[in-house]
Amino acid sequence: MSSDFLRAYGDREGDGMVQLSFTLAILPGDRAREAAKRFAEAHGLKNPLVVTMEQASLEHTYFVVYGRSVHGVDVSQIHVEELGAQSLTRDEIEQAGKKLGRKIVVVGACTGSDAHTVGIDAILNYKGFRGEKGLESYKAFDAHNLGAQVENVELAQRARALGADAILVSQIITQRDCHKENARALHDLLVQQGWRDRVLLLLGGPRIDNKLARSLGFDAGFGPGTVPLEVAAYILEEVIKREAVRQPVMR
Repeated sequence: MSSDFLRAYGDREGDGMVQLSFTLAILPGDRAREAAKRFAEAHGLKNPLVVTMEQASLEHTYFVVYGRSVHGVDVSQIHVEELGAQSLTRDEIEQAGKKLGRKIVVVGACTGSDAHTVGIDAILNYKGFRGEKGLESYKAFDAHNLGAQVENVELAQRARALGADAILVSQIITQRDCHKENARALHDLLVQQGWRDRVLLLLGGPRIDNKLARSLGFDAGFGPGTVPLEVAAYILEEVIKREAVRQPVMR
């Protein structure tokens, strides 16, 4: 088997052992155990073993099933759009910011009806995420968090007035692809106003990746687990590139 073809690792390399967790509307018992096994088999698990069967409500039971999957993935066929930003330390970012000679202005918000600020707060606010302080704590950045339920028109207006180098949009709510609609609408608005190419557009959220963000007209996308340092490094590198070619930034 090619080293590019991967199967799950359980007790030994490539044995295909996986865990599947789910809830069924049935109370614990022998019948429920058999139902869980058949459910797992329907999803392709061989010789499933029910390792957890716990009542979750008056009518539901939570199961964890351990079994062998016949499936694998050929990673040689996977092609993703990488950000390609350098891996920088906080000190390196601050030093580069000093050489730039000015603060990098970042404006962020959750747009449309999205009221969940956890993502934008994690990247911009001083408290940060996973032990990393947000962009507000960097001397190299001037970060503005506009909060939740910000309309695209308002975000564009504030960003333009502040002379933003980058606009960071966080989208948590994804029902009916509203995150895509909001993001595309912001891009189109900036194009219509004539200053899209003068600002970095960044999109983040639990269902965001770089490929999706770029397809919506953004410069980059950041998915789950992104820490402030990664966003800071990307913005810094891109702003320095733009400064190098003397592209004017609207202020």
